[in-house]
Amino acid sequence: MPLRRHFPEFQYYSPRPVSHPPKIVYLTAGAGGMYCGSCLRDNALAAGLSSLGWDVTLLPLYTPIRVDEEDRSIDQVFFGGINVYLQQKIPLFRHLPAFFDRWLDNPRLIKRVASGALSVSAKELGSLTLSMVRGEDGFQRKEVSRLVQWLKEVAKPDLICLTNLLVGGSIPALKRELGVPVLVTLQGDDVFLDELLEPWKSQVLHEMQRLAQEADGFITFSGFYREQMSKLLKVSAEKFHLTPLGVTVSEFDSVYRARRNKAPGKVLGYFARLAPEKGFDLAVSAFIELAPRFPDLRFHAGGWLSEKDREFYLSQLARIEVAGLSDRFLPLEAPDAEAKMEFLRGIDLFTVPARFAEPKGIYALEAMACGLPVVVPDRGAFPEMIAASGGGLLCKPEDPSDLASKLSDLLADPVAATRFGEKGRVWVESSNNRMRMAEVTAQVFQDALSETQQG
Repeated sequence: MPLRRHFPEFQYYSPRPVSHPPKIVYLTAGAGGMYCGSCLRDNALAAGLSSLGWDVTLLPLYTPIRVDEEDRSIDQVFFGGINVYLQQKIPLFRHLPAFFDRWLDNPRLIKRVASGALSVSAKELGSLTLSMVRGEDGFQRKEVSRLVQWLKEVAKPDLICLTNLLVGGSIPALKRELGVPVLVTLQGDDVFLDELLEPWKSQVLHEMQRLAQEADGFITFSGFYREQMSKLLKVSAEKFHLTPLGVTVSEFDSVYRARRNKAPGKVLGYFARLAPEKGFDLAVSAFIELAPRFPDLRFHAGGWLSEKDREFYLSQLARIEVAGLSDRFLPLEAPDAEAKMEFLRGIDLFTVPARFAEPKGIYALEAMACGLPVVVPDRGAFPEMIAASGGGLLCKPEDPSDLASKLSDLLADPVAATRFGEKGRVWVESSNNRMRMAEVTAQVFQDALSETQQG
């Protein structure tokens, strides 16, 4: 099925040569030492834009980013996580001299601290988030000033793009002091917002809606998410640009070739955060239900495990043990890039039955790049992804029995499973690769720059 039937905007974009590339600064948010989909996507985009000849600076916020390919970000962090937290909790830190801030924002120091088992209460998370989105009116106003000054004096960008609106507290200052277009990628803002308690959730949303009016445009990866965020932020859909989500397909070539050269097997794989919101327990339930019907079925699960989710994770391991299936289960916590590829080589079908409406689903794209058939929930970005790719099946959200049924269909028919996997691979290669993502995004940036010049 042609991609334009599901993403009609794509047909209007084609790569144009950049003779004198403008300077782009892309603000990406580190995830405290964790691999995260947004970091992976932002890093791949920066690499793709650079290969097209664009001058791109990938600037980390909070913590250094962690990715499983070449890190394109600079060795500097703004709004350092330690500094931001201390300024929130202790008024003295809001007035310390710049040399002390530089010490606290040292990437190596932040990495060491972030690697520990840190936990922030829901109340503290809400108040900190509210302060951050208030920007110059929040407790981190010093950090806003430092970022703006660095951009004016060092980076001197022609356009700024933010990884999400939750880091957008600086937008008014950026617009006022630099006078350049500011675009915002939306890739999970609502998911984070839903985790906040009241009254913080409503107050943060109010500030986000205010900031949204000042942004020059938004980037999303699906029509579903464009409509959802347009309503949530009270912004016209005309301000939204739809671009493909892309992965570096060549990274998965060795896995794809290995899979094509082996006989079909019955190994179910889950690779995402080992957390309730990603539906790890739903995958466990489906495995337990399927195990008696498929005596040779095995279940491999890998991904990041945070300390806050460890009790949940251990409870799922206990369920597997009670079912007598421990010898058919292979866990892999927080693997590095090499271990991740080895994991993907060893599975035959893939699922992450996320509980929330997934705005991206980069893990599904990576599985498709490996030629793996996927089973994902029928909501969020997934219906468009599956309709466009033909790379798998949709299951009812939060329904482990229906998930088991769809997985059973693939396990019982390896020929069909292989066909789904091949379709997914072809789609990612042709439409959702890193370069296609970069080409479409480059055109969005060029259009924003042209509008500013004409204005």
